[in-house]
Amino acid sequence: MRLWLAARELARLVAWAMAGAWLLPATAADASYLGTWKIAAAVEAPWGGPAKPDPAEMQSLVGKTVVFKAGEIAGPGILGCQGPHYRVVDVPAEGLFQGAFDEMHRRDKSADPLKLARKFGFRGTRWKSLQTGCSNELDFHFVDPSTAEFGLNDWIYTLRKQ
Repeated sequence: MRLWLAARELARLVAWAMAGAWLLPATAADASYLGTWKIAAAVEAPWGGPAKPDPAEMQSLVGKTVVFKAGEIAGPGILGCQGPHYRVVDVPAEGLFQGAFDEMHRRDKSADPLKLARKFGFRGTRWKSLQTGCSNELDFHFVDPSTAEFGLNDWIYTLRKQ
């Protein structure tokens, strides 16, 4: 009888652990972001001020590739990073683009973060975001497994996995 109870408790613990696993950051085993990505497009970000962002930087990045490797991010200019510390987290609309949609909402209650996220292709209510631990402080937000977006200097860039 005692052994049966212990087995039942163990099964219950395993079930709870599996059900809650999605709450934890992804591990190195979940490295689907590794590989070559192309910066396919860029659009002006809605959080920018009245001045238009400089198109020169945007034009210099669109069409370039970014390669996420275990110990390096190889990419043009500010996108490159030696020794990244990858962490994949789930974020709500308020957390996209380093909290820019949330800041917009705080300034103007009509700026709904979820509606803004949908405007840029995000479906659902939470998304995987890759934090790199790099000094550039860029996060890469996954619209789907082969599409990611990041914000830089009032532009939103779209990456496509190659």
